[in-house]
Amino acid sequence: MSQQNEKKQIRVNAFAMATPVHHSPGLWRHPDDRSLDYTALSYWTDLAQVLEGGLFDALFIADSMASNDIYGGSYHAALKVGAQIPKLDPIVAVSAMALVTRHLGFGITSNALYEPPFPFARRMSTLDHLTGGRVGWNIVTGHTQSGSRAVGEKALTPHDQRYDIADEYLDAVYALWEGSWDDDAAVRDRAAGIYADPARIRPVTHRGQHFQIDALHLSEPSPQRTPVLFQAGASARGRVFAARHAECIFVSGPTPAVIGPVVADTRRRAAALGRDPAELKFFSMATTIVGATEDEAKAKLADYRRYINPEAALILFSGWTGIDFSGWDLDAPITFDTRSQGLVSALEAFSIADPSRVWTVRELAEHNAIGGRGPVFVGAPDQVADQIEAWVEATDVDGLNLSYAITPGGFADFGALVVPELQRRGRFKPAYAAGTLREKIYGPGHARLPASHPAAAFRPGAAAGGPQRQAV
Repeated sequence: MSQQNEKKQIRVNAFAMATPVHHSPGLWRHPDDRSLDYTALSYWTDLAQVLEGGLFDALFIADSMASNDIYGGSYHAALKVGAQIPKLDPIVAVSAMALVTRHLGFGITSNALYEPPFPFARRMSTLDHLTGGRVGWNIVTGHTQSGSRAVGEKALTPHDQRYDIADEYLDAVYALWEGSWDDDAAVRDRAAGIYADPARIRPVTHRGQHFQIDALHLSEPSPQRTPVLFQAGASARGRVFAARHAECIFVSGPTPAVIGPVVADTRRRAAALGRDPAELKFFSMATTIVGATEDEAKAKLADYRRYINPEAALILFSGWTGIDFSGWDLDAPITFDTRSQGLVSALEAFSIADPSRVWTVRELAEHNAIGGRGPVFVGAPDQVADQIEAWVEATDVDGLNLSYAITPGGFADFGALVVPELQRRGRFKPAYAAGTLREKIYGPGHARLPASHPAAAFRPGAAAGGPQRQAV
């Protein structure tokens, strides 16, 4: 066991999407699953309370503009099985979930290429205020032609160029969140009748290649200013972006041989930029199926397998990678296509990332039919805890983005059965810490980004010239 990982506290987010099918296609038909309630606000508030009861760190909410139209050359197949279409805008439910919880964080996915920085920055500041500093932003850059067309683009921007644009987008929102208002600008002086001191507030002027801003940030400083920064790119260019900007990084793959090198390389790149690599918190996709006994857990798994839809898993994978698997031989090996402009890391995970494992199309479909691209840990509470600990040791991740077979039952089982076992081992928090989401992750006094983060260059009094972007 490495010294770094010895007794490292394991963190857990719930992983969800406002759609009938997230990562377990076909399980919405299970009688104990509530996925079809995704359009009801009560589903989301109930889920938030289940997660807070289980001491989950955050609800990590996936989203995209894609209409999943790759498989068979049409969105018809995805619509027929509910494979991440239809889907709602999840950000709308966050305020309601925050109202019924006190500690649960919310990781909100938003595309850095599909909305101007100014309205997005205001929306996130608003949520940071209303939640008491419990929001994070999962920064994505899009990976589908359908998503690009939906926002008026003629074609999908090439993969690496998408991250170049996102770098500029981050500069713009950092300037709004960190630089427009001084901490003490909102004086709220009742006696003098002065709400804010104009001398402590300044407009942001951003003249970039892709974005233009000339405005005050409309929100006074929120508890975190910049939300906790999540990022999910595991491609080579995605790692460069993550090393520069991210605090929490979402990785996914079926084996430690896929995950471990991504974690190590991203930490190395962060260190080269002057960041503490230990400050980067990695969350790996995984699913747990737990019972009071091993036999009970195996019976649950067998029951769930009666409802899976492997073809729908291929529909999802086609949408992620941009490769139409509808005409592939099920026993053909998955190969890496260097021309892919889709979710490159998803294709890498089942092709070239682990040379010791050759995946066929059939194996990929069956694996991804419960919980998605990560491992599935099955057993009694102590067995599942053993598997989680072994995974953390082998990959150097800090925790899990926990997918599900059924919702919210899978999350409830984890909170009731696995969390107490991890607590007994000293691997899980006994209670929530006070403060913002960032303080719950990094400790008291860490509500704001550290001075080593590039956002700090946009604070009043910082050195002129903005952040430097040396190669990593």
